[in-house]
Amino acid sequence: MDILESVKMATTTLLANKLRSSLTMLGIIIGNASVIAMIGIGEGAKTLATKQFESLGPNTLFIIPGSPEGRGRVTSIPRTLVLQDAKAIAKQVRAVKEVAPEINNRTTINYRNRNATTTVIGTTASYPILRTLEIKNGRFFNDFDIKRSKTVAVLGPDLANKLFDNQNPVGQKIRIQNTTFQVIGLTVAKGSSFGNNNDDTAYIPINTMFSRLVGRTSPFGINVSLISVSAKDENSISAAEFQMTNLLRRRHKIVREDDFTIRTQKNLLEITNTITGALTIMLAAIASISLFVGGIGIMNIMLVSVTERTQEIGLRKAIGATQEDILLQFMIEAVILSIAGGVIGIALGGGSILLVGIFSPLQATISPSAVILAASVSGGIGLFFGVVPARRAAQLDPMVALRTA
Repeated sequence: MDILESVKMATTTLLANKLRSSLTMLGIIIGNASVIAMIGIGEGAKTLATKQFESLGPNTLFIIPGSPEGRGRVTSIPRTLVLQDAKAIAKQVRAVKEVAPEINNRTTINYRNRNATTTVIGTTASYPILRTLEIKNGRFFNDFDIKRSKTVAVLGPDLANKLFDNQNPVGQKIRIQNTTFQVIGLTVAKGSSFGNNNDDTAYIPINTMFSRLVGRTSPFGINVSLISVSAKDENSISAAEFQMTNLLRRRHKIVREDDFTIRTQKNLLEITNTITGALTIMLAAIASISLFVGGIGIMNIMLVSVTERTQEIGLRKAIGATQEDILLQFMIEAVILSIAGGVIGIALGGGSILLVGIFSPLQATISPSAVILAASVSGGIGLFFGVVPARRAAQLDPMVALRTA
């Protein structure tokens, strides 16, 4: 019997029991759909993280209070990143182009009978340059506003809509913690980055933030939440990191562990890719368990099928079919079930990726390598788990089989 004839016979047999064939493929379908969806979503997360890092501004470095080893746990080293550090970097580090310290605080903003709880960032005039923030109406505050600690604010579009509906907020007065601020600017919509909605944020001069809202000081000066720095160009990033590290270590009189952390866009992207890659592998591994379970399901159903078709096997052997013919037919049935389940699973996984792209910011993609991997694994599972029932069918004695039936 040739292979084409065996494929035709196997297909006819499987189509004659559509419900059982569909249930047999269920595990393979779920496994393949999960693998395709998990890998696609993982790739989408990487793409989204890359875009968000790029939106932070070119050649940007971030200085964060706290030691690299101490972040995320209690450390005995005090956090001493202060406003004067930012001024020293701007003045003494030659590889640096722009410096923008910031103090973040979450609070409630009021306008007449409306209020909105949001993030208020106290920063300097360099902030829009560093973070590629554009102004739609009005202006951003300047060095004069900061020096005079003026009570002026720039709003993101989402925050402006919450307080003013569709009215132009420029020129209006809002209240932040019982202090009246005049809105002088409205930013262009930029979206979220790392959990912070840039469009739902208010920006005020850093001196005003310190004197009117938070007043965070330490024996070393005014504490800041973060210092953003842009290097002069891409080739200056390493030099800027080295020079800033030396300067801060001298200023903080550090002899052992640093009390600050410097991250570059490349560092942050590598960390994010490592995390998302590990999560993708873990989720794909969990999804692969469904493939294994599906393979066991195929083997069990095929074993039942061998028992039910004992008479058929005996008759075929009695009229001249060889062990290889019987083995080939049952192996082909198992492979057809696996491949058909794999194709349906890949289609469902692709559909789920499209839905994720529609209802979330993740632009998940269907990876060709994932499709090839899923299809290959499906075929392999059919071969692997089809061996046992096919061998059992092939080794049946025709006389015993006919007598048993």
